[in-house]
Amino acid sequence: MSETANDQMRAVQIPAAGSDFAVVERDVPVPGPEEVRVSVDACGVCHSDAFLKQGQWPGVEYPRIPGHEVVGRIDAVGERVDTWDEGERVGIGWHGGHCFTCEPCRRGKFINCENGQVTGFDYDGGYAEYLTAPQETLASVPDGLDAAPAAPLMCAGVTTYNALRNSDAKPGDLVAIQGVGGLGHLALQYARAAGFETVAVSRGTEKRDLAFDLGADHYVDSEASDPGEALTELGGAQVILGTAPNAPAMESIVGGLGVDGQLLAVGIPDEPLAVSVQPLVQGRRSVAGWPSGDARDSQDTLEFSALRDIEPIIETYSLAGASEAYERMMESEARFRAVIEP
Repeated sequence: MSETANDQMRAVQIPAAGSDFAVVERDVPVPGPEEVRVSVDACGVCHSDAFLKQGQWPGVEYPRIPGHEVVGRIDAVGERVDTWDEGERVGIGWHGGHCFTCEPCRRGKFINCENGQVTGFDYDGGYAEYLTAPQETLASVPDGLDAAPAAPLMCAGVTTYNALRNSDAKPGDLVAIQGVGGLGHLALQYARAAGFETVAVSRGTEKRDLAFDLGADHYVDSEASDPGEALTELGGAQVILGTAPNAPAMESIVGGLGVDGQLLAVGIPDEPLAVSVQPLVQGRRSVAGWPSGDARDSQDTLEFSALRDIEPIIETYSLAGASEAYERMMESEARFRAVIEP
């Protein structure tokens, strides 16, 4: 094991629920028998980090280092780790470990583990120079991906890619992406690469040209026209991927689903979603959600992204700039993902 185990590292921690970020010196963590230690090259700043900072996630022990969009290199391995080696490039996402024994795990649905852990919530995350994580959380990072743009793929990427590939949409089907932001700008790229007839839905025209550059075949300005009617005129969507966490925006677009169409939510609004049931029944339509994915799903996302040259638009910050990065993300000012480079 590396001598680094006795050294200090810089990290950004949340001292207590609701408190500001603090840049601190911490002991470099020592991996357990079935863990690896990763030297962090980049860590994305995700909207879900707000649950941790604001004390909205049950069971968190503070102080806690956030961060679940991690890319780096293995620095040390535990004594019972035999599938990973020092020096390998890896990513760690939201999925922070599973129990292997609950019913979802026995069926291979590790992201739905009844005892699952979340990186940066149940243990310290990637707003630091090093972190340790269970070996089953690791995804191999292709050489063709740089660390900073690869980091958001560990959450925003796998969430949108995995949702689309597990939907009922087939190449040529009409698929709408609601929102052109941190999730949506990646979803547009994946939808285009998957062969869908892709519609970007956003407020105003500010992002219209960008949406076409990212792969949209059509653009719907939800301020200028009813987005549900616009999708119906295009033939009705097989899938609407709800990426913007805004309940009224999602409600306004449900009417654009075609027969057997599905609104698949990956952005999580603060308020409940109110949807009329009768049109769902008549058109066999549905409203559902999708989580991110496990380590293999993340690796699939990274490999597909490298294959099709898909990457997020990012802003980069140092550890000292974590507060600024977080605030820009929360105010929807970041274009489009903020990434910390320790």
